[in-house]
Amino acid sequence: MQSGTLSSPSTRTINPIDLVEDVISGREWTYDRRCETEVAVEAPGNWCDYGMFFAWSEDLGALHFSCALDMRVQPRLMSHVYELLAKLNERLWMGHFAIWVEEGIPMFRHTVRLSEGLNQDLIGELMELAISECERYYPAFQFVIWGGRTAEDAIASSMLDTVGQA
Repeated sequence: MQSGTLSSPSTRTINPIDLVEDVISGREWTYDRRCETEVAVEAPGNWCDYGMFFAWSEDLGALHFSCALDMRVQPRLMSHVYELLAKLNERLWMGHFAIWVEEGIPMFRHTVRLSEGLNQDLIGELMELAISECERYYPAFQFVIWGGRTAEDAIASSMLDTVGQA
């Protein structure tokens, strides 16, 4: 078995959280290894610092991760944000946006089955996917939450490419 590769279920399995921790350490991001199966990470972005969370289920053979945006949705705006989530999720090939309802925090979520193996490169790509989607749609959340815009208008406004510099 190669170092950093998840083995088949019949052989000893490397804990994928160890691999996540290796990738995070290489990026010099702040993290908290909560237990053998979970790690929380602070990942820098252009709009905010994102709260990433990784959890491994050996029973399911899956690694779940989320990337929380640094904002809160007021209960009165939940229906507008749910509409935005539905429209954003139609655009995604991998993962989805959801709300951590108890806290009112929007987040990107994805789960990867580990049957085909996992290595540091793949973990890095998954982190980049989450941050990229959060960066792309962060303004849309802001337009709905703070700007009072409709979901469609928020997406259209957030997808405008700017030209030049201010």
